[in-house]
Formats: sequence, structure tokens, C-alpha cells
Amino acid sequence: MTGATSHNIFRTAIVPAAGLGTRFLPTTKAVPKELLPIVDTPGIELVAAEAAEAGATRMVIVTSPGKEAVVQYFRPMEELEEALRRKGKTEQLAKIRRAHGLLEVDVAIQEQAHGLGHAVAQAEANLTEEDRAVAVLLPDDLVLPSGVLNRMADVRAQYGGSVLCAFDIPKEQISPYGVFDVSDTGDEDVKQVHGMVEKPSPEAAPSTYAAAGRYLLDRAIFDALRRIQPGSGGELQLTDAVALLIKEGHPVHIVVHRGGRHDLGNPAGFLKAAVDFALSHPEHGPELREWLTNRIGNEGS
Repeated sequence: MTGATSHNIFRTAIVPAAGLGTRFLPTTKAVPKELLPIVDTPGIELVAAEAAEAGATRMVIVTSPGKEAVVQYFRPMEELEEALRRKGKTEQLAKIRRAHGLLEVDVAIQEQAHGLGHAVAQAEANLTEEDRAVAVLLPDDLVLPSGVLNRMADVRAQYGGSVLCAFDIPKEQISPYGVFDVSDTGDEDVKQVHGMVEKPSPEAAPSTYAAAGRYLLDRAIFDALRRIQPGSGGELQLTDAVALLIKEGHPVHIVVHRGGRHDLGNPAGFLKAAVDFALSHPEHGPELREWLTNRIGNEGS
């Protein structure tokens, strides 16, 4: 199936972006973490482009008071565009137009942080009857290469219900993740989910399939979010709502993504992403590669 088929499965992407970005302080006193650039493009634009590529036409950014800049980034800036046009800076003009040309952007406000499930629930009021399923993309996770949402849409078209993205993690490294209890289907990279265990020991892990930051959720998730109880820290967990749907017979599957990922939620992961993207950049890549080679070669000398 193609992105056009994905559009028939879902049209709205929900992007939770209400966090305080405490691991990036003091920068995030003034600049939202989601707008920190990976080379020259904020992570949230990369996520928006991924959603648009998969057929989304709308994006609901769930943000908190004081982070209006995240939504404003996707609005046209007519004065800046006109200034660049007058100066003939066509390349820069195309760059600043790119974000607001991707999809329609709406906003939902999460007044207080009560967990990912609570954040997703705030977007329900932005949906219409057409939204029988929604995609949820966590902006801290860059899933590479893009395209996993298309595959997830294929799986929903085949099995119905909700579909989550997973990575196959070496068993000895599984403990920091939410891990799926699964059974096989006819496809090696599609598994039916029977449950989930948060941060198990390697010995207790039900599989090596760990949750990633991409979800394609049936509209029933919002009813489930209203019925679950707060978990650890008084937060509403999205995985608890998914677990409730599984218990009630709602089909849930994972797509095992065989690509890579970057975690933008901490400085070390952010730096890895920036270096990775910069090395692939036609303008910056060759010079950076040469500098890194020399820099690493000179260590200890």
C-alpha cells in the first residue's frame, strides 16, 4: 500500500509537545526543546514531515502554556518571507515555507502534565467523526528511515484495531523499555500483542520487542483513556489504555521496524542525531567527516 492508502486509514497526527525539556536547561528556559535544530531543521518539523509523507493532512500539537512558539513555527511569517523574496534568497525562502506547507496544524493545550495518556486525551476535542483512527508521534523519537506509519496503516487495514511500532532490542539491553508480550502472525515483522511489561529484567521480559514512539490508534483509545486510573506518579499512561483495549478484545498489533532511531529527549541522543544528519548533508557532511576523523585521530596525542 502507498501513502494514499495511509490517508484513508488516518488523516490526523497527534504530537505531544508539552514537556518542560528539563534535560536541556538552561536553553529551554527560552527555546522549546522541540525547536532545537538537527543541523538546520527542528525535530518537530522532521516528525511533521514523516506524518505528512504517510498521508496525514492535519497535525494536532499538544502543548503547554508558554510554549506557543512550537505552534507558531508552523505559521507563515509574511514579513520575513517578503524580505527574503526582495533579496532574492530563494533557498532560504523555500526553507521557511516548508513547515507550514506540510499539513494543517491545530493546537490543544495540556494545562498540567499528567502523563502521555493525558496529553493524547487533550486532542480528542480537535477530532471529527472522520477520525476513526489517529497517529501519535512522539517528537523525541526519530524513527529512520521514515515509512513505518505506512506499514502500520497496512496492518490496521488488514487486522483492524490499533498498531504500534516496535524495535527488536538485544535481550541484555531490554530493561529500560516497555516490552510487548506477543504471538506470531503470518508476517515475521507483524506480531499480535497480548500485553506489555514496563522495564522488565532481561530474564522476565516476555519478548525482545520494545515500544517506540509511533502509534496508530483506533478512536476507541479515547474512551479507554477516560476509564483507566492514574498509575505511577499519578499519571495517565497511554500503554495502560492500550492494555485495557486488549483486555476487552480489541485487536492490537506491532510492526517491528528494522531501521534505526534517535532519542532527542536527552543531550547525548540529540548530539548523535545532529552528527548523523550533518554527515549526510551534502554541504556540511564532507567537511564534518574530515574534521571528526582528524579530531578522533588526535585523541591522546
